[in-house]
Amino acid sequence: MKRRLIAALFFLMLLGIWELLCRAKIWSPVMMPEPLAVGEYLWESLRDGTLGQATLVTLRRLLIGYLAGVAIGLPLGLLTARFKTVEDTLGVIALGLQTLPSVCWVPLALLWFGQTEMAMLFVVVMGSVWSVVIATDNGVRTVPPIYARAARTMGSRGLHTWLKVILPAALPFIVSGMKQGWAFAWRSLMAAEIFVTILTGFGLGHLLHYGRELHAMDQIIGIMLVIIAIGLLADKILFSPWEKYLHRRWGTD
Repeated sequence: MKRRLIAALFFLMLLGIWELLCRAKIWSPVMMPEPLAVGEYLWESLRDGTLGQATLVTLRRLLIGYLAGVAIGLPLGLLTARFKTVEDTLGVIALGLQTLPSVCWVPLALLWFGQTEMAMLFVVVMGSVWSVVIATDNGVRTVPPIYARAARTMGSRGLHTWLKVILPAALPFIVSGMKQGWAFAWRSLMAAEIFVTILTGFGLGHLLHYGRELHAMDQIIGIMLVIIAIGLLADKILFSPWEKYLHRRWGTD
């Protein structure tokens, strides 16, 4: 309770500082709107359904692209950890491509797929899959070798050892990597929605882009706050409980 109260006071203090800076007229109201103006935009966009629809469109794209990235990245990460040849080839590629900013995939996606949903999904997958590969590889390598040797002395062999011993032991670290992959997927989608304009659905990135075109700073800041809130909720609801449970269950916290 005390921690929540301190956090609430901290964010109220930030709002107060924001309001004071606006009233001091250090910046033009066009460049830095008051918190009330941002709140009014969010309320109106909620009332007319614009914000809700854009959020649903963005989350749908994010979930599809992220799940595809995890489905591709997990087995590739296991192969990278298992075979030295794969580590020296695919592992090096994954490490290099992870450092590539997500926005760099947008021109390639537009040339290959055009202004389509597939272009957005491609950017999201490419933005998340490599971090999942690296996290899975690192997670498997953190498993003490004694686990596998002990399993083999009890008759475990081959695929059974990987599925029943190594993979469960590496799961806490893999979940941490999946959370990082979610963050990369989120950033990739925002870059894709800002640069890829399609008529099949306008997401949060499109609202951010149109706010820039219209010089509507209340819209830009409001959408940024929504993006931050979704990211925090995803971490608190999806990843943090699972991650804490696994680390506690495996004794690695």
